[in-house]
Amino acid sequence: MTGTLTWKQLRDLKTSEFTEAGDKWHEVSDRADSDRVRVDRAMSAKLRETQQSESAEAALGRLQRLSRNFQYLHSECGLVRTALNGLASDLVEPQNQLKQALADAAALNFTVHDDGSVSYPAAEVEDLTGAKKEAPGSKVQGSSRLPLEPPGLGQPGQSSLYPGYSGLKPLNPNAAKAQDVADRVARAVRSAGEIDARYAKTLTGLKAEKGLDVTAATLKDVARDTSDVRSTAGMYLGENVPEDKSPAERKKWWDGLTDEQRQEYLEIAPDLVGSLDGIPAVARDEANRNYLPVLIDDLGRRGGDDAETKLNALRMIQEKLGEPSRPPLFLLGIGDEGNGRAIVSYGNPDTSRNVSAYVPGLSTRLNDEFVTDTMKRAQDTAKGAQRVDPSSASIIWLGYDAPQNVDVMSRGDAQRGAPAYNQFMAGLSATNQNADPHVTAIGHSYGSLTVGTAAKQSGGIPGVDDVILLGSPGVDAQKATDLGVGKEHVFVGAADNDPVTHLPSKDEAALGWLTGGPLGVAVGRDLFDIDNDDVYFGKDPASKAFGAQRFLVDDGPRMVMDGGGFDAHSQYFTPEKDQVSADNIANIVAGHPENIVREKHR
Repeated sequence: MTGTLTWKQLRDLKTSEFTEAGDKWHEVSDRADSDRVRVDRAMSAKLRETQQSESAEAALGRLQRLSRNFQYLHSECGLVRTALNGLASDLVEPQNQLKQALADAAALNFTVHDDGSVSYPAAEVEDLTGAKKEAPGSKVQGSSRLPLEPPGLGQPGQSSLYPGYSGLKPLNPNAAKAQDVADRVARAVRSAGEIDARYAKTLTGLKAEKGLDVTAATLKDVARDTSDVRSTAGMYLGENVPEDKSPAERKKWWDGLTDEQRQEYLEIAPDLVGSLDGIPAVARDEANRNYLPVLIDDLGRRGGDDAETKLNALRMIQEKLGEPSRPPLFLLGIGDEGNGRAIVSYGNPDTSRNVSAYVPGLSTRLNDEFVTDTMKRAQDTAKGAQRVDPSSASIIWLGYDAPQNVDVMSRGDAQRGAPAYNQFMAGLSATNQNADPHVTAIGHSYGSLTVGTAAKQSGGIPGVDDVILLGSPGVDAQKATDLGVGKEHVFVGAADNDPVTHLPSKDEAALGWLTGGPLGVAVGRDLFDIDNDDVYFGKDPASKAFGAQRFLVDDGPRMVMDGGGFDAHSQYFTPEKDQVSADNIANIVAGHPENIVREKHR
């Protein structure tokens, strides 16, 4: 649309013409993508296989340029299609508002003029004495709350509705109704005009640079264009995303989209679906890989120590995504809220028969240690489980804020994280393609409290068969049966020299024995070999009273006597440091707990 929009143009507008035009642009985008694939897989691949010469290398260079051109055409035409679809969608509401206002005007016998003003007829009214009087008709303009000719004012000497007020003439009850109609017409036209202008600016910007080469500047232009379309069409893309629905309902929504609609979300609005539980893993991975550079760019502009910490971690994750990985790596979630968010799976959790989701704990945040150490724990678990059953995947779930040191530990972070973890696990149940997958919830350190809290919510952790608690300071429960899977399905690994598994109860911690605070009491227990069934968050999961299945782990170095500090707390997953523990975890995850090496309760 061009020029000043009128209400008649808005009334007669066929939004389907925009979507039909978008479909044509999509056809061009699809052809460009098919041509790119043909160039890459047929022409270039064949040339590499059959020819080795300078002329062949030169030809390959030209084919690569052609492939980039097709990719650029595919991307830009796809953006035009999304913009046109967004324009059509956004114009529906003001058009409906206008049509309703016109229908009301017709029902009241009002006349809507070309300029949007509204005329209304005269009406018979009664004065205070009950006498019949005629209130004259008039015309109002929607651009102002005041009528062009105020219906209650007349010329001096005219008859009055009320004695003593000779300047007033009868009030017409149609006046307020006409003003309402005129205002609604004006608002609808104004809203549609703003939408039209916004999309016109975006569509005008979707122009290719002259020349045949797709340079770095051209690719930057694609990124800018994508951002512009995302900003303009964000409402169109976001209004149908079922954020407030269950993961199963989200899965149904995603499956109901066309391939073209899914591609719009993945390429233009990846942040809307990348962390949406219930969306298949392959789609979430593609969305988050597309969103990651945007998030990196945003953090790079933000500045500050926190942003720099997250930025370095995201760059490291991006580097890992570009490298071969065994098992293959799937990025199921990424974000910068709180201490940072990252959900990574080693192996496809939708096709694997055995799936574990590990919640990290104390001091975990999105930093370089998370990428080099915490993510490796999930990878080691996946490798170990795949040796037992190749159909296995392991996830690291940093979807909450863990406390950053012992002194600030409370149940609050676990209580906030548990519902999010359960939503994620419900998503795994919705997308897994096996009839009866075997799912394991793993909580390490404070993460075990989060898992325990999740297990105690109504219905327990969705789809979970087994629970593994590692280096736990307690799970806010007195017995393994409180976790909802049966005590024979709750497994505990607790190194005797792990200070976190000896953190004192709240009463002991309040005494601050020996060196002060909960860590001081743990040091005292280490020095004097004191046992206690009660730990910081309830009964010790490794105790006989708790009743879980305790498996063998290496005790690790003592905190004080061997100068080990927290080393024994961090080696449960690591084959290089504790092969027995890693093997036990792998056997449970792969669905063969009968193979674990057991250990006596404390």
